Amino acid sequence: MTTTIDAERTETSVPDLAAGSKLFLQWLDGWLDALPTLRLVAFMRENDIKSENVAIISADLIVGFCYKGNLASPRIAGVVEPSVQVFSLAHDMGVTNFALLQEYHTHDAVEFEQFGPHGIRGTEEAEMVESLASLPFSHLFDVIRKNSLHPALHTDMDRWLQLRPEVNTFITVGDCTDLCLYQLAMHLKLGANAIDRRIHVIVPANCVQTYDLPLETAQKIGAMPHDGDLMHAVFLYQLALNGMLVVKGIQ
Repeated sequence: MTTTIDAERTETSVPDLAAGSKLFLQWLDGWLDALPTLRLVAFMRENDIKSENVAIISADLIVGFCYKGNLASPRIAGVVEPSVQVFSLAHDMGVTNFALLQEYHTHDAVEFEQFGPHGIRGTEEAEMVESLASLPFSHLFDVIRKNSLHPALHTDMDRWLQLRPEVNTFITVGDCTDLCLYQLAMHLKLGANAIDRRIHVIVPANCVQTYDLPLETAQKIGAMPHDGDLMHAVFLYQLALNGMLVVKGIQ
């Protein structure tokens, strides 16, 4: 049996996203502008959180996304210093739980079919950014290597969490807002939801970012376009919708 799709009906059933989403996007702009700055000391005091209950987890603050390589982006590089400041602030408060998720791809990783070669193990691209590596407390860092966007599939992430049952507050930084960082925050929150455990997952907007690939450029190279500003905003919203505490920054 052959099914015929009416062309006219198909055309009219496609929504005009630009027009239909105008009010939501205006609201989203206002929501982003109104994000509060989190005073970490006050937040911890109000929620009876001790330094041993806090972990800082970064997603892919590596050379290959920040400074050199096919996927390096100045947008991503811009979150390095604010993230370093959060690391330092937390350490000054007595936090010792630091996990750094880092892409460490095989030379023929299947993921390259989507995003091209990047973060290949044994290359400079897969190395931690120097601003983090040079921190005087970097000996406390646990580097968790991964071969996909996901933080816990075939990695040591869940084991790291299991060894720290006292941690109930996670500050997540890094890239990309809609890819690895999103997967990280969602894994933490949904894992806790599944066992009815209440945790805090904090996402400082100035410490996360995603890449931008304009339509014209994408068409020239045969890639999917990626509106960095839109994806960043929408996925911050998605994180908040799923229970993350999205803030402008942390002080």
